[in-house]
Amino acid sequence: MIILPLCFAFRDAKTYNDPVQLGPDGFFHLTYCTNIHPGDGWNEVLANLKKYGPALKQRLAPAKPFGLGLRLSSRESEELLQGDHLEQFAAFLKEQNLYVALINGFPYGSFHKRAIKEDVFAPDWREEARVQYTLRLLAILKSLLPPDMEGGISTSPLSYKRWIAPDDRTAWEQITRNIIRVAEAMAQVRQETGRLIHLDIEPEPDGLIENSVELVAFFEQRLLPANGREKILEHVQVCFDTCHFAVEYEDPKAILDRFARAGIKVGRVQISAALDIVLPDNLKSREEIAAHLTPFAESTYLHQLIEHRHGHPLRRFSDLPNALPTLQEPGTRQWRIHFHVPLFIEQYAMFGSTQGEIRTVLNLLRSRKFTRHLEIETYTWDVLPPAYKQDLLESIHREYQWVLDELKI
Repeated sequence: MIILPLCFAFRDAKTYNDPVQLGPDGFFHLTYCTNIHPGDGWNEVLANLKKYGPALKQRLAPAKPFGLGLRLSSRESEELLQGDHLEQFAAFLKEQNLYVALINGFPYGSFHKRAIKEDVFAPDWREEARVQYTLRLLAILKSLLPPDMEGGISTSPLSYKRWIAPDDRTAWEQITRNIIRVAEAMAQVRQETGRLIHLDIEPEPDGLIENSVELVAFFEQRLLPANGREKILEHVQVCFDTCHFAVEYEDPKAILDRFARAGIKVGRVQISAALDIVLPDNLKSREEIAAHLTPFAESTYLHQLIEHRHGHPLRRFSDLPNALPTLQEPGTRQWRIHFHVPLFIEQYAMFGSTQGEIRTVLNLLRSRKFTRHLEIETYTWDVLPPAYKQDLLESIHREYQWVLDELKI
Protein backbone atom coordinates (compact mmCIF):
# COMPACT_ATOMS: atom_id res chain seq x y z
CA MET A 1 0.00 0.00 0.00
CA ILE A 2 1.47 3.26 -1.02
CA ILE A 3 0.17 5.17 1.98
CA LEU A 4 1.06 5.05 5.62
CA PRO A 5 -1.98 3.92 7.53
CA LEU A 6 -2.57 6.12 10.52
CA CYS A 7 -2.79 4.30 13.79
CA PHE A 8 -3.64 5.71 17.16
CA ALA A 9 -3.67 4.57 20.75
CA PHE A 10 -4.78 6.14 23.99
CA ARG A 11 -2.22 6.17 26.82
CA ASP A 12 -2.56 7.73 30.26
CA ALA A 13 1.15 8.33 30.69
CA LYS A 14 3.35 10.81 28.87
CA THR A 15 6.26 8.36 28.61
CA TYR A 16 6.44 5.32 26.37
CA ASN A 17 7.69 3.10 29.20
CA ASP A 18 4.28 2.87 30.86
CA PRO A 19 1.71 0.32 29.68
CA VAL A 20 -0.90 1.34 27.15
CA GLN A 21 -3.91 2.61 29.07
CA LEU A 22 -6.85 0.94 27.37
CA GLY A 23 -9.19 -1.13 29.44
CA PRO A 24 -9.33 -1.31 33.24
CA ASP A 25 -5.79 -2.72 33.45
CA GLY A 26 -4.28 -0.80 30.55
CA PHE A 27 -3.47 -3.91 28.52
CA PHE A 28 -4.63 -3.20 24.97
CA HIS A 29 -2.98 -1.01 22.37
CA LEU A 30 -5.76 -0.03 19.95
CA THR A 31 -4.64 1.38 16.61
CA TYR A 32 -6.30 2.42 13.39
CA CYS A 33 -4.97 1.59 9.94
CA THR A 34 -6.42 3.71 7.16
CA ASN A 35 -4.75 2.63 3.91
CA ILE A 36 -6.75 5.45 2.41
CA HIS A 37 -4.74 8.39 1.18
CA PRO A 38 -3.24 7.93 -2.28
CA GLY A 39 0.33 9.05 -2.68
CA ASP A 40 3.41 8.32 -4.72
CA GLY A 41 6.78 8.64 -3.00
CA TRP A 42 7.85 9.54 0.51
CA ASN A 43 7.15 13.26 0.14
CA GLU A 44 3.49 12.65 -0.67
CA VAL A 45 3.21 10.08 2.09
CA LEU A 46 4.66 12.50 4.63
CA ALA A 47 2.34 15.26 3.43
CA ASN A 48 -0.64 13.00 4.07
CA LEU A 49 0.66 12.11 7.53
CA LYS A 50 1.07 15.76 8.39
CA LYS A 51 -2.43 16.51 7.15
CA TYR A 52 -4.28 13.68 8.86
CA GLY A 53 -2.10 12.53 11.77
CA PRO A 54 -2.28 15.63 13.98
CA ALA A 55 -5.93 16.19 13.03
CA LEU A 56 -6.91 12.70 14.12
CA LYS A 57 -4.84 13.00 17.28
CA GLN A 58 -6.55 16.26 18.19
CA ARG A 59 -9.93 14.66 17.68
CA LEU A 60 -9.25 11.36 19.44
CA ALA A 61 -6.38 11.79 21.90
CA PRO A 62 -5.39 15.47 22.19
CA ALA A 63 -3.46 15.14 25.45
CA LYS A 64 -1.93 11.71 24.94
CA PRO A 65 0.69 10.06 22.70
CA PHE A 66 -0.81 9.01 19.39
CA GLY A 67 0.60 6.24 17.20
CA LEU A 68 1.17 6.15 13.46
CA GLY A 69 1.23 2.69 11.90
CA LEU A 70 3.50 3.11 8.93
CA ARG A 71 2.54 1.81 5.53
CA LEU A 72 5.32 2.18 3.03
CA SER A 73 5.73 0.82 -0.47
CA SER A 74 9.14 -0.60 -1.32
CA ARG A 75 10.06 2.61 -3.11
CA GLU A 76 9.04 4.72 -0.12
CA SER A 77 10.98 2.54 2.30
CA GLU A 78 14.08 3.23 0.21
CA GLU A 79 13.40 6.96 0.12
CA LEU A 80 12.79 7.17 3.86
CA LEU A 81 16.22 5.63 4.50
CA GLN A 82 17.99 8.12 2.24
CA GLY A 83 19.73 11.25 3.56
CA ASP A 84 18.20 12.64 6.74
CA HIS A 85 14.58 11.73 5.92
CA LEU A 86 14.30 9.27 8.80
CA GLU A 87 15.76 11.75 11.28
CA GLN A 88 13.37 14.44 10.07
CA PHE A 89 10.44 12.06 10.37
CA ALA A 90 11.48 11.13 13.92
CA ALA A 91 11.62 14.83 14.77
CA PHE A 92 8.08 15.30 13.38
CA LEU A 93 6.84 12.41 15.52
CA LYS A 94 8.44 13.87 18.64
CA GLU A 95 7.12 17.36 17.98
CA GLN A 96 3.54 16.11 17.50
CA ASN A 97 3.69 13.57 20.38
CA LEU A 98 3.29 10.73 17.88
CA TYR A 99 5.03 7.36 17.76
CA VAL A 100 5.38 4.22 15.64
CA ALA A 101 4.94 0.63 16.84
CA LEU A 102 3.44 -1.17 13.83
CA ILE A 103 4.24 -1.34 10.12
CA ASN A 104 2.02 -2.93 7.47
CA GLY A 105 4.45 -4.66 5.09
CA PHE A 106 1.99 -6.77 3.06
CA PRO A 107 1.65 -5.00 -0.34
CA TYR A 108 5.02 -4.23 -1.89
CA GLY A 109 3.99 -1.52 -4.30
CA SER A 110 1.25 0.95 -5.13
CA PHE A 111 -2.14 0.28 -3.56
CA HIS A 112 -4.50 2.91 -4.95
CA LYS A 113 -6.03 4.13 -8.19
CA ARG A 114 -5.00 1.16 -10.32
CA ALA A 115 -6.04 -2.47 -10.76
CA ILE A 116 -4.07 -4.45 -8.19
CA LYS A 117 -5.91 -7.75 -7.82
CA GLU A 118 -3.46 -10.70 -7.37
CA ASP A 119 -0.45 -8.42 -7.87
CA VAL A 120 -0.87 -7.53 -4.21
CA PHE A 121 0.94 -10.81 -3.44
CA ALA A 122 3.97 -9.96 -5.61
CA PRO A 123 6.86 -10.20 -5.19
CA ASP A 124 6.30 -13.21 -2.99
CA TRP A 125 8.58 -14.72 -0.34
CA ARG A 126 10.58 -16.67 -2.92
CA GLU A 127 12.07 -13.43 -4.16
CA GLU A 128 14.97 -11.42 -2.79
CA ALA A 129 13.06 -8.19 -3.40
CA ARG A 130 10.52 -9.20 -0.73
CA VAL A 131 13.30 -9.99 1.74
CA GLN A 132 15.12 -6.70 1.18
CA TYR A 133 11.89 -4.71 1.42
CA THR A 134 11.08 -6.33 4.77
CA LEU A 135 14.61 -5.75 6.06
CA ARG A 136 14.28 -2.06 5.17
CA LEU A 137 11.04 -1.91 7.15
CA LEU A 138 12.88 -3.57 10.03
CA ALA A 139 15.60 -0.90 9.89
CA ILE A 140 12.94 1.82 9.96
CA LEU A 141 11.00 0.29 12.86
CA LYS A 142 14.22 -0.37 14.78
CA SER A 143 14.94 3.35 14.61
CA LEU A 144 11.44 4.60 15.43
CA LEU A 145 10.11 2.05 17.94
CA PRO A 146 9.94 3.58 21.43
CA PRO A 147 12.00 1.84 24.14
CA ASP A 148 10.25 -1.00 25.96
CA MET A 149 7.49 -1.17 23.33
CA GLU A 150 6.99 -4.31 21.24
CA GLY A 151 6.67 -3.81 17.49
CA GLY A 152 5.48 -5.79 14.50
CA ILE A 153 5.70 -5.85 10.70
CA SER A 154 2.81 -7.60 8.96
CA THR A 155 3.46 -9.45 5.72
CA SER A 156 1.72 -11.40 2.98
CA PRO A 157 0.58 -15.03 3.26
CA LEU A 158 3.88 -15.96 1.55
CA SER A 159 2.48 -16.02 -2.00
CA TYR A 160 -0.66 -16.40 -4.09
CA LYS A 161 -1.89 -20.00 -3.96
CA ARG A 162 -2.30 -20.31 -7.73
CA TRP A 163 1.40 -19.51 -8.23
CA ILE A 164 2.89 -22.42 -6.24
CA ALA A 165 2.01 -26.10 -6.36
CA PRO A 166 1.72 -27.93 -3.01
CA ASP A 167 4.52 -30.29 -4.07
CA ASP A 168 6.88 -27.55 -5.33
CA ARG A 169 9.66 -28.36 -2.90
CA THR A 170 12.06 -25.75 -4.26
CA ALA A 171 9.56 -22.92 -3.83
CA TRP A 172 8.69 -23.92 -0.27
CA GLU A 173 12.37 -24.20 0.65
CA GLN A 174 13.08 -20.73 -0.77
CA ILE A 175 10.17 -19.25 1.15
CA THR A 176 11.15 -20.91 4.41
CA ARG A 177 14.78 -19.91 4.07
CA ASN A 178 13.85 -16.28 3.45
CA ILE A 179 11.43 -16.07 6.38
CA ILE A 180 14.17 -17.47 8.63
CA ARG A 181 16.64 -14.87 7.35
CA VAL A 182 14.28 -12.09 8.44
CA ALA A 183 13.62 -13.77 11.79
CA GLU A 184 17.34 -13.97 12.41
CA ALA A 185 17.73 -10.28 11.58
CA MET A 186 14.97 -9.48 14.06
CA ALA A 187 16.67 -11.62 16.71
CA GLN A 188 19.88 -9.68 16.08
CA VAL A 189 18.02 -6.40 16.60
CA ARG A 190 16.73 -7.67 19.92
CA GLN A 191 20.19 -8.75 20.99
CA GLU A 192 21.65 -5.36 20.09
CA THR A 193 18.86 -3.06 21.30
CA GLY A 194 16.54 -5.07 23.53
CA ARG A 195 13.62 -4.22 21.20
CA LEU A 196 11.30 -7.08 20.27
CA ILE A 197 10.09 -6.88 16.66
CA HIS A 198 8.21 -9.72 15.01
CA LEU A 199 7.08 -10.59 11.49
CA ASP A 200 3.31 -11.15 11.42
CA ILE A 201 2.19 -13.48 8.62
CA GLU A 202 -1.33 -12.57 7.46
CA PRO A 203 -3.41 -15.49 6.12
CA GLU A 204 -5.84 -14.46 3.40
CA PRO A 205 -8.29 -16.35 1.15
CA ASP A 206 -6.42 -17.63 -1.92
CA GLY A 207 -3.09 -16.83 -0.30
CA LEU A 208 -0.53 -19.60 -0.13
CA ILE A 209 -1.50 -19.69 3.54
CA GLU A 210 -5.18 -18.87 3.82
CA ASN A 211 -6.35 -20.33 7.12
CA SER A 212 -5.16 -21.38 10.57
CA VAL A 213 -4.64 -25.04 9.62
CA GLU A 214 -2.27 -24.10 6.81
CA LEU A 215 -0.44 -21.62 9.01
CA VAL A 216 0.20 -24.20 11.73
CA ALA A 217 1.33 -26.70 9.10
CA PHE A 218 3.84 -24.18 7.74
CA PHE A 219 5.29 -23.65 11.20
CA GLU A 220 5.39 -27.30 12.23
CA GLN A 221 6.51 -28.82 8.94
CA ARG A 222 8.86 -26.15 7.64
CA LEU A 223 9.80 -23.30 9.96
CA LEU A 224 10.35 -25.02 13.30
CA PRO A 225 12.31 -28.19 12.44
CA ALA A 226 16.03 -27.56 13.11
CA ASN A 227 15.64 -23.78 13.10
CA GLY A 228 15.65 -22.74 16.75
CA ARG A 229 12.08 -23.11 17.97
CA GLU A 230 12.21 -20.36 20.59
CA LYS A 231 13.66 -17.78 18.20
CA ILE A 232 11.19 -18.57 15.41
CA LEU A 233 8.14 -18.46 17.69
CA GLU A 234 9.26 -15.14 19.14
CA HIS A 235 9.99 -13.40 15.85
CA VAL A 236 7.50 -15.02 13.46
CA GLN A 237 3.92 -14.55 14.59
CA VAL A 238 0.51 -14.16 12.99
CA CYS A 239 -1.58 -11.21 11.91
CA PHE A 240 -5.12 -12.30 12.85
CA ASP A 241 -7.36 -10.52 10.33
CA THR A 242 -10.98 -10.94 11.45
CA CYS A 243 -12.27 -10.36 7.92
CA HIS A 244 -10.05 -13.02 6.36
CA PHE A 245 -10.77 -15.73 8.93
CA ALA A 246 -14.50 -14.97 8.79
CA VAL A 247 -14.54 -15.37 5.00
CA GLU A 248 -12.96 -18.79 5.61
CA TYR A 249 -15.81 -19.65 8.03
CA GLU A 250 -13.26 -20.34 10.77
CA ASP A 251 -14.34 -20.29 14.41
CA PRO A 252 -12.19 -17.74 16.32
CA LYS A 253 -11.95 -19.86 19.46
CA ALA A 254 -10.85 -22.90 17.45
CA ILE A 255 -8.23 -20.76 15.69
CA LEU A 256 -6.77 -19.51 18.95
CA ASP A 257 -6.79 -23.00 20.48
CA ARG A 258 -4.95 -24.32 17.42
CA PHE A 259 -2.33 -21.58 17.64
CA ALA A 260 -1.88 -22.10 21.38
CA ARG A 261 -1.25 -25.82 20.96
CA ALA A 262 1.42 -25.04 18.37
CA GLY A 263 2.99 -22.27 20.45
CA ILE A 264 2.24 -19.65 17.76
CA LYS A 265 1.70 -16.10 19.02
CA VAL A 266 -0.67 -13.50 17.64
CA GLY A 267 1.33 -10.36 16.86
CA ARG A 268 -1.75 -8.25 16.15
CA VAL A 269 -5.46 -8.51 15.46
CA GLN A 270 -6.62 -6.57 12.43
CA ILE A 271 -10.22 -5.65 13.09
CA SER A 272 -12.10 -5.66 9.81
CA ALA A 273 -15.49 -6.81 8.55
CA ALA A 274 -16.42 -8.81 5.46
CA LEU A 275 -19.70 -8.97 3.55
CA ASP A 276 -21.96 -11.82 4.70
CA ILE A 277 -24.96 -12.86 2.61
CA VAL A 278 -27.52 -15.49 3.60
CA LEU A 279 -29.25 -16.37 0.33
CA PRO A 280 -33.03 -16.87 0.20
CA ASP A 281 -34.70 -19.59 -1.84
CA ASN A 282 -36.74 -17.04 -3.78
CA LEU A 283 -35.07 -16.41 -7.15
CA LYS A 284 -36.53 -12.92 -7.46
CA SER A 285 -34.90 -11.96 -4.16
CA ARG A 286 -31.61 -13.34 -5.41
CA GLU A 287 -31.87 -11.14 -8.48
CA GLU A 288 -32.27 -8.14 -6.17
CA ILE A 289 -29.25 -9.24 -4.15
CA ALA A 290 -27.20 -9.50 -7.34
CA ALA A 291 -28.21 -5.96 -8.28
CA HIS A 292 -27.15 -4.65 -4.88
CA LEU A 293 -23.86 -6.58 -5.04
CA THR A 294 -22.81 -5.44 -8.49
CA PRO A 295 -21.38 -2.08 -7.29
CA PHE A 296 -19.09 -4.01 -4.91
CA ALA A 297 -17.54 -5.90 -7.86
CA GLU A 298 -15.03 -3.11 -8.41
CA SER A 299 -11.82 -3.38 -10.40
CA THR A 300 -9.10 -2.37 -7.93
CA TYR A 301 -8.83 -5.11 -5.32
CA LEU A 302 -9.39 -8.86 -5.18
CA HIS A 303 -12.68 -9.68 -3.47
CA GLN A 304 -12.38 -13.42 -2.91
CA LEU A 305 -15.66 -15.19 -2.19
CA ILE A 306 -16.33 -18.45 -0.36
CA GLU A 307 -19.68 -20.14 -0.69
CA HIS A 308 -21.30 -22.38 1.90
CA ARG A 309 -23.66 -25.15 0.85
CA HIS A 310 -25.26 -27.54 3.29
CA GLY A 311 -23.61 -30.95 3.05
CA HIS A 312 -20.95 -29.80 0.55
CA PRO A 313 -17.34 -28.59 0.77
CA LEU A 314 -16.79 -24.85 0.70
CA ARG A 315 -16.75 -23.51 -2.84
CA ARG A 316 -14.18 -20.81 -3.64
CA PHE A 317 -14.16 -18.02 -6.19
CA SER A 318 -11.07 -15.94 -6.84
CA ASP A 319 -13.08 -12.71 -7.20
CA LEU A 320 -16.65 -11.48 -6.75
CA PRO A 321 -17.32 -10.89 -10.49
CA ASN A 322 -16.58 -14.58 -11.12
CA ALA A 323 -19.20 -15.64 -8.59
CA LEU A 324 -22.09 -13.37 -9.52
CA PRO A 325 -23.24 -15.47 -12.53
CA THR A 326 -23.73 -18.48 -10.19
CA LEU A 327 -25.98 -16.70 -7.72
CA GLN A 328 -29.14 -18.41 -8.97
CA GLU A 329 -27.76 -21.94 -8.62
CA PRO A 330 -29.89 -24.09 -6.28
CA GLY A 331 -28.35 -25.24 -3.03
CA THR A 332 -26.27 -22.12 -2.41
CA ARG A 333 -26.99 -20.88 1.10
CA GLN A 334 -24.36 -18.34 2.09
CA TRP A 335 -21.67 -16.13 0.62
CA ARG A 336 -18.85 -14.42 2.48
CA ILE A 337 -16.86 -11.89 0.49
CA HIS A 338 -13.44 -10.39 1.12
CA PHE A 339 -14.50 -6.78 0.94
CA HIS A 340 -13.45 -4.72 3.95
CA VAL A 341 -16.59 -2.82 4.92
CA PRO A 342 -17.08 -0.29 7.76
CA LEU A 343 -17.29 -1.88 11.18
CA PHE A 344 -20.22 0.23 12.35
CA ILE A 345 -22.59 -0.77 9.52
CA GLU A 346 -24.26 -4.10 10.23
CA GLN A 347 -26.65 -4.24 7.28
CA TYR A 348 -25.98 -3.38 3.62
CA ALA A 349 -29.23 -3.32 1.65
CA MET A 350 -30.21 -7.02 1.49
CA PHE A 351 -27.07 -8.43 3.10
CA GLY A 352 -25.04 -8.07 6.24
CA SER A 353 -21.48 -8.14 7.52
CA THR A 354 -19.35 -10.35 9.74
CA GLN A 355 -19.68 -7.88 12.59
CA GLY A 356 -20.74 -10.73 14.87
CA GLU A 357 -17.47 -12.55 14.22
CA ILE A 358 -15.57 -9.45 15.32
CA ARG A 359 -17.56 -9.32 18.55
CA THR A 360 -16.56 -12.92 19.24
CA VAL A 361 -12.87 -12.06 18.75
CA LEU A 362 -13.14 -9.00 21.00
CA ASN A 363 -14.77 -11.12 23.71
CA LEU A 364 -11.89 -13.59 23.44
CA LEU A 365 -9.43 -10.72 23.63
CA ARG A 366 -10.93 -9.55 26.89
CA SER A 367 -10.79 -13.00 28.42
CA ARG A 368 -7.54 -14.38 26.98
CA LYS A 369 -5.49 -11.25 26.26
CA PHE A 370 -3.69 -13.12 23.51
CA THR A 371 -2.20 -9.94 21.98
CA ARG A 372 -1.75 -6.31 22.96
CA HIS A 373 -1.99 -4.92 19.42
CA LEU A 374 -5.43 -4.29 17.92
CA GLU A 375 -5.58 -2.51 14.57
CA ILE A 376 -8.75 -1.38 12.84
CA GLU A 377 -8.29 -1.90 9.09
CA THR A 378 -10.81 -0.60 6.58
CA TYR A 379 -8.92 0.41 3.45
CA THR A 380 -11.77 0.35 0.92
CA TRP A 381 -13.35 3.73 1.63
CA ASP A 382 -12.33 4.97 -1.80
CA VAL A 383 -14.04 2.10 -3.66
CA LEU A 384 -17.17 1.67 -1.55
CA PRO A 385 -20.46 2.24 -3.38
CA PRO A 386 -21.45 5.92 -3.02
CA ALA A 387 -24.31 5.15 -0.61
CA TYR A 388 -21.83 3.99 2.04
CA LYS A 389 -19.21 6.72 1.71
CA GLN A 390 -19.09 9.31 4.47
CA ASP A 391 -16.76 12.03 5.67
CA LEU A 392 -13.40 10.38 6.37
CA LEU A 393 -12.77 11.83 9.83
CA GLU A 394 -16.33 11.02 10.89
CA SER A 395 -15.93 7.47 9.61
CA ILE A 396 -12.65 6.92 11.46
CA HIS A 397 -14.17 8.26 14.65
CA ARG A 398 -17.21 6.02 14.33
CA GLU A 399 -15.11 2.91 13.71
CA TYR A 400 -12.88 3.67 16.65
CA GLN A 401 -15.84 4.33 18.93
CA TRP A 402 -17.54 1.11 17.80
CA VAL A 403 -14.50 -0.93 18.88
CA LEU A 404 -14.21 0.94 22.19
CA ASP A 405 -17.89 0.33 22.88
CA GLU A 406 -17.57 -3.36 22.06
CA LEU A 407 -14.49 -3.69 24.28
CA LYS A 408 -16.49 -1.86 26.95
CA ILE A 409 -13.58 0.44 27.65
